[in-house]
Amino acid sequence: MTTSHAHAQATAAAALRALHHGPELPLVLPGPWDAASAQVFAEAGFSALATPSAGIAASLGYEDGQTPADEMFAAVARIVRAVDIPVSADVEAGYGLSAKELVGRLADAGAVGCNLEDTDHASGSLRDPLEQADWLAEVRAEAGDALVINARIDTYLHGAQGAEETVRRGRMYAAAGADCVYPILAPPPLLADLAAGIGTPVNAVVTPDGPSPRELGALGASRITFGPGLQQRAMAAVAGMAEQLREELGAER
Repeated sequence: MTTSHAHAQATAAAALRALHHGPELPLVLPGPWDAASAQVFAEAGFSALATPSAGIAASLGYEDGQTPADEMFAAVARIVRAVDIPVSADVEAGYGLSAKELVGRLADAGAVGCNLEDTDHASGSLRDPLEQADWLAEVRAEAGDALVINARIDTYLHGAQGAEETVRRGRMYAAAGADCVYPILAPPPLLADLAAGIGTPVNAVVTPDGPSPRELGALGASRITFGPGLQQRAMAAVAGMAEQLREELGAER
């Protein structure tokens, strides 16, 4: 990476990090699944984007969690090239890469932020929080300030419903260098308490039957993402167009 490219990455990361603290909160980050959708969201005026691993997986023909690392980073790179705003990439649990390799791959793709989750994909269970915190610290040390780390906490995803464990993990991840924590599927009424207990901005995900982005912000979330929700809504629209086309063809016979 050239010095000028590294400087540009650091500047974009600083801009993305600052957006987590205002002046307009919550920070709403649409989740593009390809270059074309990224351009649509950028042209709509959003200040940054956050790719969803599940949305990209679906666009590439994979089940969630099954996308090869090379294909995921290539997809992220295409999205980054398509827009001139900061992009954060969901890179799941890091694909078994070392911290140095992961940071290098993100930098090569042009991403200035990342999601890193604490699910152990080999066992399908929660990773030991000390090991996860050490991993996050290694990523922070390799990246310096040139990467915004959103540490996903999967306690609620795995049925550990108590806020105490979520806060414990969140504090450890924040101490390790995470800029934001993401207690995925946390009950919305708990967001303010989680944010206060952890002491960092909290990411909340929009779900089909849940609160709106504005409502999640009022409940305590500083950052709003959508997971694969926007890609799924787009595909539902495509399905509607396909059905309409079939009906039109049938009427012509």
